[in-house]
Amino acid sequence: MTRPRAALATAAALALGGALLLPGASAAQPLPTQPLPTQPRVDQVLEQSDDQPAAAPTEVTATEAMVRVGPEPDGQPVRIDTTTYVPAGEGPHPAVLATHGFGGSKADLDGLGRRLAAQGYVVLAYSARGFGDSGGRIHVADPDFEVADARVLIDELAERDDVLRDGRDDPRVAAVGASYSGALALMTAATDDRVDTVVAAITWNDLAEAFFPQAARSRGPGPFKQLWASRFFLGTAPRPGDRQGATDPVCGRFDQEICELFLDASRTGEPSEALLGMLAAHSPAPFLEDLAAPTYLVQGLADSLFGTDQSDATAAALTERGTPVAVRWTEGGHDAFATSVLDEAAGLERWLDHYLDPARDPRGSDGSDLPLPPFSYSVPPAPGRERDEPQDFTTPDLPLPSYDEVPLDPEPRPVLNPPGGVPASLTTVPGTGDALVDAVTDAVSTYPLAALPGQSVAFDTEPLESERVLVGAPRVSLSVTSSAPTSTLFLSLWQVTPDDTAVLTRQLVAPVRIATTPGEARTVDVDLAGGTWRVPAGSRLRVLVTTTDQTYASPRAARADVVTVDRLRLPSVAGTPVDGGSGGPDAEVVGLLVALGVLLAASVLVPLVRRRGRATAPDPALADVPLVVEGLVKTYADGHRAVDDVSWTAGRGQVVGLLGPNGAGKTTTLRMVMGLIRPDSGRVHVLGEQVHPGSPVLARVGALVEGPGFLPHLTGRQNLHAYWAATGRPEEEARFEEVLEVAALGGAVERPVRTYSQGMRQRLGIAQAMLGFPEVLVLDEPTNGLDPPQIAGLRPILQRYAAAGRTVIVSSHLLAEVEMTCSHVVVMHAGRVVVTGTVAELVDSAGTTLLTLAPGSDPDPVADVVRRQPGVSDVEVLPAEEAEGATEPVGPRLVVTADLPRADVVRLVAGSGADLVAVSSRRQLEEVFLGVIAEATSSGGSNDDLRQVRAR
Repeated sequence: MTRPRAALATAAALALGGALLLPGASAAQPLPTQPLPTQPRVDQVLEQSDDQPAAAPTEVTATEAMVRVGPEPDGQPVRIDTTTYVPAGEGPHPAVLATHGFGGSKADLDGLGRRLAAQGYVVLAYSARGFGDSGGRIHVADPDFEVADARVLIDELAERDDVLRDGRDDPRVAAVGASYSGALALMTAATDDRVDTVVAAITWNDLAEAFFPQAARSRGPGPFKQLWASRFFLGTAPRPGDRQGATDPVCGRFDQEICELFLDASRTGEPSEALLGMLAAHSPAPFLEDLAAPTYLVQGLADSLFGTDQSDATAAALTERGTPVAVRWTEGGHDAFATSVLDEAAGLERWLDHYLDPARDPRGSDGSDLPLPPFSYSVPPAPGRERDEPQDFTTPDLPLPSYDEVPLDPEPRPVLNPPGGVPASLTTVPGTGDALVDAVTDAVSTYPLAALPGQSVAFDTEPLESERVLVGAPRVSLSVTSSAPTSTLFLSLWQVTPDDTAVLTRQLVAPVRIATTPGEARTVDVDLAGGTWRVPAGSRLRVLVTTTDQTYASPRAARADVVTVDRLRLPSVAGTPVDGGSGGPDAEVVGLLVALGVLLAASVLVPLVRRRGRATAPDPALADVPLVVEGLVKTYADGHRAVDDVSWTAGRGQVVGLLGPNGAGKTTTLRMVMGLIRPDSGRVHVLGEQVHPGSPVLARVGALVEGPGFLPHLTGRQNLHAYWAATGRPEEEARFEEVLEVAALGGAVERPVRTYSQGMRQRLGIAQAMLGFPEVLVLDEPTNGLDPPQIAGLRPILQRYAAAGRTVIVSSHLLAEVEMTCSHVVVMHAGRVVVTGTVAELVDSAGTTLLTLAPGSDPDPVADVVRRQPGVSDVEVLPAEEAEGATEPVGPRLVVTADLPRADVVRLVAGSGADLVAVSSRRQLEEVFLGVIAEATSSGGSNDDLRQVRAR
């Protein structure tokens, strides 16, 4: 038997509902969920190889309806927006009830609904209360509201003649969902025994423990997961076109009471008893003892919102009551969004086919006939082998891991919590890639950003003698002596390769908050974040302890702790490798995670990831052209068209100056060139590949746009190393020493960047842009903050850089410097290109003669005489006061355009009695620039506005 090809997919698509954006990107419209092509039933697919054709699609009918449910507490009536997908044929058919993730709507489920309906299911998809076009407010999975609404929708299914029924008012129905809707599916099944089976992915067991997690085996809530709480609020922001608007500018469509509880926790970092009680009550945990329907749980291993502890707790409770349950641990999660080209959803459909089969009694199952392994999990490749596929394992039951203790260096170490709790340790740096599948799974964690000096301590094992495969939650003993009555710490497990590279395979931390007596040691056991790891022989394991983490609200008061970590216990289970399959989310989970289509609301992940563009085939004709800008247009929300049909090209060996007054559209153009913003129309090609946010070809581009940005507590050298580590490329390709010569910082490179002057930061930014010596280098105002010797020193560096076959793009206001540095210029004005060409062509003309008169000369009589001579077409007077930047007095100048030999022009001027001191065939770039801009503004612009861009 040949399995379908495994493909990457994760459950972040199910998180809270819409589009994904990268740092610096603006909020965008939600990504539409594309309907997936209909596939054959799972029993046919599992016998197919990749090259076998799929079954033909089946006609599906979709009907929209508004269903009245219970009112709001104030009596406001509520109707739920639904779409029912019905397969062809008379039926009756089993049914599926599905809703979306937090911040989404029923539109996210169109692909799932159509595909499942094509396979013989009636699918009722709906927008949950408070979302989309449904009425009411968001009560966050309240049993009296959202869960009660789901039961009303099951009543709707029970009244349909085309739905299979097990009895009066009892439809044969499955509840499926992920994240927010996963919890609703579990709670609906627990409170309505008409639900025959459940599929729930990356969801919570206890929402209080999820938002205030405590990894120490100690009583009391842990630190507040404030970053995720903020995203929940952003996920409720109205989207364009929503008919149900928010009534509160802060709380949006949240229930006011719930909103105020969250806002209070955000202000204080502490949960009130009312908030903890509400979160616990709005969770599956208190209802699981009543959940008898067979349940399939999918858990992501890249999930800082709902970790493995949540699915473990749900699985344990269901197992204890005898409910049939299967658990799948898969790569991905809320922190790692991916889609897949695989259109099959064997895990979901295999489960549904089994438990909704009209020929079987689903209530007769005792768990002995599970259609999927009781436990299956994915093990990632070892660090350095990231291109290898993860590997799948299965077990015949839901095992408890066994533990093997490994000693750590037990030396106590001091650590400080900084005043204000900033800077915060950063354990995940979202990365980029070519396809949507890589939106966050390309993210790399960089040790310098996590292990902040003074705020972190590390405890290592000795190198391991043999390979270890870890499955579960490692444990440690933590001893803390604190200067404060409470200590908040964050622990993470790193793999350290033989070359001393630290890798955080599971980019998760274990938060700990423990009460202490100042000056006295307290020891607690801590469960580290659960997951799977492959640790090669010769590697070390490192437990990193930090006082801050960007995901959590950290105490603002300064605090000194002395920390010891000991007794690292490593979990393992006896799993059986799956032959012929990889451990990525394959045919058994891809369709569940992708087809549910609950894409995160555009505003929710704005700080994390940029929307991905659709990949386009490279243009072979442009493969050797470094940069082609074609027809770019960008209009902002206020109607201002910043860029209007801009086109230009930069070739190898060229230093191209991009010039224009303030507001000309230069920086907007460069941001589109870099994929930081999307053009309304037009294209940018770099080396033949079209640029969009996250394009892989951008790895061949270095940039300094709108000033440098660094982590102030790191040294200059550490910042460069952290930046390069985030690219995931080998360190030997960075060429650190060469770019540090460009920065010319001397010993200051070992000082924290917060001590740098503006010029030092600018030079470090240029060096950072040059890391790896990219083929295209884009510098926006690179001379800002540099003194004249540094500006002069930068000139030959850029010229040599381009002379090696690379391309440099420079946006600058220093026209004299552009003239001496650049080989080509592009002049923009009011969003348009007004002139392009080589510098030599623009400043040199056989028909133009530049004549300089002695200081104090009156140029006007001379100009009048020369203008009257035959063959002279124009005489332009440049008064002495406009010749800025000269070290000695400079007299007025005449620019004579004539169809005469230059010697005749000189004789004409000298014969007029003028005191002539210099003659040149070149105009200064400033004069050309002012001329073309003046011509472009002749319809009403003012030359006074141009003085700001003249040579300084």
